[in-house]
Amino acid sequence: MIALIVLGQNKIIAQKAIKDVRPNIIIIMADDLDSRQISCYGGQNLKTTNIDALAKEGLRFTNIYTSEAMCVPTRASLFTGLYPARHGAFQNHKSVNDTLKSVGHYLTDVGYRVGLTGKDHVTKPKSVFPFDIINGFEPECVSPTDDYQLEDVKKYIKLDTKPYCLFVMSINPHAPWTIGDTTEFNPAKLQLPKEWVDTPMTRRQYVKYLAEVRRLDNQVGDITKLLKETGQDKNTIVIFMGEQGAQFPGGKWNLWDAGQKSSMLIKWPGRVKSSSVTDAIVQYEDISPTLIDIAGGTPIPGLDGKSFLPVVLAKSKTARQYAYGIHNNIPAGDAYPIRSIRDDRYKLILNLSSEKPYFNKALMNGEDKNKKTVWSSWLIKADKNQEAKRLTERFVNRPPVEFYDTLNDPSEFSNLAADPAHQDKIKELKKELLEWMQQQKDKGAEMDIGYSKNP
Repeated sequence: MIALIVLGQNKIIAQKAIKDVRPNIIIIMADDLDSRQISCYGGQNLKTTNIDALAKEGLRFTNIYTSEAMCVPTRASLFTGLYPARHGAFQNHKSVNDTLKSVGHYLTDVGYRVGLTGKDHVTKPKSVFPFDIINGFEPECVSPTDDYQLEDVKKYIKLDTKPYCLFVMSINPHAPWTIGDTTEFNPAKLQLPKEWVDTPMTRRQYVKYLAEVRRLDNQVGDITKLLKETGQDKNTIVIFMGEQGAQFPGGKWNLWDAGQKSSMLIKWPGRVKSSSVTDAIVQYEDISPTLIDIAGGTPIPGLDGKSFLPVVLAKSKTARQYAYGIHNNIPAGDAYPIRSIRDDRYKLILNLSSEKPYFNKALMNGEDKNKKTVWSSWLIKADKNQEAKRLTERFVNRPPVEFYDTLNDPSEFSNLAADPAHQDKIKELKKELLEWMQQQKDKGAEMDIGYSKNP
């Protein structure tokens, strides 16, 4: 690119434009990842070598949470910096409010190109999400294949007129779990999450799921290799994010940590210390404000999220006091609204329709035990096994209030809602949660209804 500089009336010289030296940003996002399976987060079933390399070379977050454990709300929150009740996509497959702006506007305004490749169902309308859509990764999350190529991604990142922020949105490990090599895993030797009922069907499906986690890890490796091949690895921030939990009972579509707790790794050569860890609480709504901060922009008034750049640069150990959660079950199943709040240790969950059983058609088949699903296998075992019965009952029949000490009870099995020793903390968290709902104009159970924008 050439700039013309006028020196006096007749003297014009040509000079190369000064190159923008602000960092590029690549964000690699998983789809329905149970972040506990990543080996740098303690996973024992596979070694996620490429994801782990980002942790070794950067900063690992131990307390990042999605506010709603499903794809559309999480991604809308990521892009807009708003909680679901305010951006409008507070149910899965519900559109955002069409008057909003997003990170596509905010980074473009400060001189960045903003692109996206892969899963793109949260990029409409274009007026809200003005991304450059790049060919390369599979855009449809339920595709039986995820063939991808990096040539178009390579072309995009090599354009040197402006720095870029590129979202690489993998569809792995989203169901139907038809991708990847299952022969790597022995079903009998897998370590299952403690909240699952151990059945042969569960283990067979889990093998398929883990094969897609392996595929995801390979994709992360391919992207980081591309940065090295193009010489961009030294001035590119790489951020990996896990989205919400897996499509197994108790994960996605719930506000237990198996669904709401995520993962994030940030590699920033020369700025972030290798193998560093932070316990700072952050949410997906905080991502866009942080990207704006990195790019040198000014804070956007009215956003719910806030920049955690001081945490990234080791200038602060905290980012926010509380993480909030919202769940609306329609159209995935019957109305079952849930709200939650947590600090760095304690978590409060309010089940706003606890008088009826929880039902999610994507996970469950009612009481039909003849269907060959993970849930039906749990029900069959629950007829003869007390532990299996306890786990299935926990999932279906929930109390109005749940309160957990997540430090000592990370599986959220011991409900302390009636414990006299915790009543002050419960009162504090409930007050904060209700104030947050009021600020968000969240009407609670009234929101969990059908909407015309649902397909």
